[in-house]
Amino acid sequence: MEERTIRWRQAAGLFTAAALLVAACSGGGGSSPDASAEPGTSAEPGTSAEPGASGATGGFTCEELGGEITVYATWTGAEQDNFDAMMAPWLECTGTTMNYTGQRDLAGALTAAIAGGNLPDVAGLPGPGLMQQWYADGVLLPLDFVDFAAYEAATPPGFAALGKAPDDKLAGIFTKGAVKGLIWYNTGVWQGEPPATWDELKTAATSQLTGDQKTWCIGVESGGDSGWPGTDWIEDIVLRQAGTAVYDGWVAGTTPWTDPAIKAAFEEFGAAVADSYGGSDYVNATAFGKAANPMFADPPGCLLHHQASFITTFFESEAGATPDQFDFFPFPDIDPANSGVTGGGDLFGMFNDTAQAQSMIQYLLTPEAQQIWVEKGGFISANKNVPTSAYPDEVSARSAEILANAKTFRFDAGDLMPSALSAAFFDAVVAYVDEPANLDTILADLEATSVDARQQ
Repeated sequence: MEERTIRWRQAAGLFTAAALLVAACSGGGGSSPDASAEPGTSAEPGTSAEPGASGATGGFTCEELGGEITVYATWTGAEQDNFDAMMAPWLECTGTTMNYTGQRDLAGALTAAIAGGNLPDVAGLPGPGLMQQWYADGVLLPLDFVDFAAYEAATPPGFAALGKAPDDKLAGIFTKGAVKGLIWYNTGVWQGEPPATWDELKTAATSQLTGDQKTWCIGVESGGDSGWPGTDWIEDIVLRQAGTAVYDGWVAGTTPWTDPAIKAAFEEFGAAVADSYGGSDYVNATAFGKAANPMFADPPGCLLHHQASFITTFFESEAGATPDQFDFFPFPDIDPANSGVTGGGDLFGMFNDTAQAQSMIQYLLTPEAQQIWVEKGGFISANKNVPTSAYPDEVSARSAEILANAKTFRFDAGDLMPSALSAAFFDAVVAYVDEPANLDTILADLEATSVDARQQ
């Protein structure tokens, strides 16, 4: 193969990328890699994969393409290194140059790109709400080349359909899932069994606090998207406190923001902020990826941290924690009649229909591609055919099992709301943390935004 210029950050994991090249680029031939084979090997021609083994979800075929592809996504730092490693086999087998931009304020970056007519070929999408808006505007293109039935069969219940536009066309695909509502702790600090209820958690935490220690470490700063970690808190509380009917009505706009159930969820989050390290100033000023650092300090500044399954990457890169130093338990029941799991995922969509863009989308759907990042940690695959054994630690494997086996699952509410309302929700969290006495006004403003957004 002739030498090519590959414009991507020189990440760790080139060996893994090269080893998986054969497997990742063998899709579309009708056979699947053998589940018992070592990573980087493929099944004998004509053999069938064992149940649960990896397999094509969209007919990806490795072929020489050359040219360039422009990609926007939210990943920076260690997460970008992992994305680079995942993309390395595709870049090698297609000979394509990837021009990548990582931007935490992805919604802002893509909005500016759309306004300026300088669209990336492929991009991560901030959520189903903006995905549908951009598709309706004609800038996000349908993914008609994806075998939807195969894709749907390979993903957790309800995931694939969330990528569809109102005309039933597929507009976005999930590569990465996330289990939300996880309560993380330092294994050398938190004592006792996982609490079964929210009240038990509060009692256990109170009994373990020492000195100036607080129960929670919370941080909601995230550039232009500041506030979103707090929206996850509120969504978890609404589901577990008020149930699926209220949650679904809230997403649809039939349960108003001024409803007592929504107010009660904000207030429960506010109680956690009041019992958090550094108080409200710290919460609003601290980047979400650094928020848990005091949990691993000596002495620890807090006992617990609420965040989705991806946060383990930040525990290691920002706090210097090792995998044996952290663990989680699911968000305990508030009302046992309303137990459930909240989650999210990272969507990808296509803004320019090129051979490179189609090929990249097909590649990202494969379990072989997703397994590369899975093995590096901090990634829960959206493809159920990635084996549990591929997860590098028990924490990640348990998170993947929770997502795959959830009986009552609800996608992140804010990501399903109209984009203007989702952005206002983020801002409302920041405003509420800063001045909780203004809650009634904050909720009334959110309801007005909701009504306006749904009339557009």
